[in-house]
Amino acid sequence: MPITQDFNPASVRLSDITYIYTREGWLYLCVVMDLFNREIIGWAMGRRLKRQLVIDACERAILKRRPDEGLIFHSDRGSQYASGEFRKLLKDQRITQSMSGKGNCYDNAVMESFFGTSHFDTRGEAKQMIFEYIEIFYNRRRLHSSLGYKTPLEFGNEKKVA
Repeated sequence: MPITQDFNPASVRLSDITYIYTREGWLYLCVVMDLFNREIIGWAMGRRLKRQLVIDACERAILKRRPDEGLIFHSDRGSQYASGEFRKLLKDQRITQSMSGKGNCYDNAVMESFFGTSHFDTRGEAKQMIFEYIEIFYNRRRLHSSLGYKTPLEFGNEKKVA
């Protein structure tokens, strides 16, 4: 189901996974974004690309911002998002799952654009830098033209996003 441009606060969440190379090996990062104000509301990192990674990120997003009835959770068609355990989590929270069309990366373009290419020496360095990027820079300082040149937190606070 493609995501339209017409949405309300806390009505659509996007998620994706990126692979981060370090000299110690790969680190995987799953991020959950509130599409309304582009705030990262849940994220998790791990050494293995397993379904628990997306479950952890989604659970953190739920704890940070309780989903409204009718919330749509949009992702690609990765096996982690299609797993029975993840689908059950969404169903238990009354969240509607939406997945990108087969082979269509543009269905999740906002999430894809969040990730840039980064290289780190160690996993510890990567975790620290990612934490600082999301929690200190991205949510609090990065201005978005789509939000009237406001940060995700400024825009969310103005619109009273809980």
